[in-house]
Amino acid sequence: MYLIALATDYDGTLAHHGKVDAPTLAALERLKASGRKLLMITGRDLPDLKRVFDRFDLFDVVVAENGALLYFPQTQEERCLADGPPPELIAALRAKGVQPLTVGRGIIATWEPNETAVLECIRHLGLEWQIIFNKGAVMVLPPGVNKATGLAAALLTLELSPLNVVAVGDAENDHAFLTASGCAVAVANALDAVKTNADRVTSADHGAGVIELIDDLLADETTLAAAATTRRRIWLGDDPTATVRANDGAVLIAGPSGVGKSTLATAIIEKLAGQGFQICVLDPEGDYDDLQDAVVLGDATHAPVAAEALDVLRKPDNRPLAINMLGLRVRDRPGFFTGLMSRINLLHGQTARPHWLVIDEAHHMLPADPEPELDKAGLPDPLPAAIYVTVHPQAMRRDALAKARTLIAVGPQAGEVIENFCRAIGATAPPHAPAGRADEVLFWDRAASAAPRWIKVDRPKREHQRHTRKYAHGELGEDKSFYFRGPDGALNLRAHNLTIFLQMADGVDEATWLYHLHRGDYGRWFREVIKDEDLAGHADRIQDDRDPAATRRQMRQIIERRYTAPTS
Repeated sequence: MYLIALATDYDGTLAHHGKVDAPTLAALERLKASGRKLLMITGRDLPDLKRVFDRFDLFDVVVAENGALLYFPQTQEERCLADGPPPELIAALRAKGVQPLTVGRGIIATWEPNETAVLECIRHLGLEWQIIFNKGAVMVLPPGVNKATGLAAALLTLELSPLNVVAVGDAENDHAFLTASGCAVAVANALDAVKTNADRVTSADHGAGVIELIDDLLADETTLAAAATTRRRIWLGDDPTATVRANDGAVLIAGPSGVGKSTLATAIIEKLAGQGFQICVLDPEGDYDDLQDAVVLGDATHAPVAAEALDVLRKPDNRPLAINMLGLRVRDRPGFFTGLMSRINLLHGQTARPHWLVIDEAHHMLPADPEPELDKAGLPDPLPAAIYVTVHPQAMRRDALAKARTLIAVGPQAGEVIENFCRAIGATAPPHAPAGRADEVLFWDRAASAAPRWIKVDRPKREHQRHTRKYAHGELGEDKSFYFRGPDGALNLRAHNLTIFLQMADGVDEATWLYHLHRGDYGRWFREVIKDEDLAGHADRIQDDRDPAATRRQMRQIIERRYTAPTS
């Protein structure tokens, strides 16, 4: 089970005219009976929600006030995730006669066309509060608070990753949590902009659409899981067809010593971590201690402890875990690996994590002729997606090798590597091109019809990561932030990094998006502030395009490709 939780919007999704019908409630009960978690993500304040809905027992967590409040139905605990609305802002809005006006624990809510008055009050008071729209509703929230941040806080309490969540919604304010989730679904009545960015659109509307989604998820999650992993596939280099996905089986990186296998594995780990995946690296020889942001357990004088590794993996963190086995005797490493794998397999059954295992020196960890006690223990099945790194694929266990769908042979004898692999699993070796350049590897997708081919792969970006993290996730000053203001200057939405920029780009109206695109504002910011000429050049090339959906999609793809920023 990969998609182990459902996060759903309330109004316009679960509910029609504020009410959830009996068939929809029955579908939610079926979902809970499957062992999955259920979360509600709503813009309503909690008292208002309680007036119209009474089946909180179905939900593990409710994210209310558009991300500003968590509510735990089983304990009735409320946890505010933001500072309360400034009293001076409330007073100013009332003085302007803004009606209706609802004040929650962390949100102020009203309706269009009051957004102009709200914006005037925010500017006059010098506040950084933001305006978020929801099909005519106007929500005023602290900076950085949205449904995605609320979902992240809720999932942290459940020790789940957003990549294992299928999310469903219908309106502008749902963009953030839909794109942060593993699989984004729009109900049939959703706004066109929401449908454009969704992995799937239901044929039915409102609650009937949610029923359709739940029934499909329970019958066979394969299609939805494939959509989730496709959205977060990684490219190995410039070849658009040379990709790696979590549901594509194992990856085998093989070749002689000193030809760059660990370097390539490091580049892949960087990209997977950038997409939010949790990665566990089984490192017999200490080759991955310098992974950026990694948690490292064990060293040359201290053996790693399996219980400590499990404690780290229980937290839904995308920092790689590198388990250095140098402190173990060589003959003890396969036994440690097998015992740890059994425990990881149990954890994976509960949380669908870790998403990826990287097993270096795989011919030692999974030998073709294991000791009798290890052979009896067997290979835990099903394994999470795995990357095997080895000098001798033919010395690995056949059942492990057979799981490899993608082969990446490194070095001048790459063709022999593929032949040895095929011989080990009893398959016929395919024809392949003569030796490539020194900076190329031989790539073979066994499930595709194409023969193995030489491709150029990206190198690790460790030397560039500090720059990348600063602009992707850090906080730029007010003078360096990007501001979505719109053609009439009615907005003042500050994006203080590229991740927030993508969130706001999904949420602003089409006129605002195109206004800044056609003025060249995006390219100017990328060039002058982000200092990324290639990114600026891409923005310049689409500057005259008049298709808002296509240009938003292209902008998101190039930013995520260059900065591996998680979609949140």
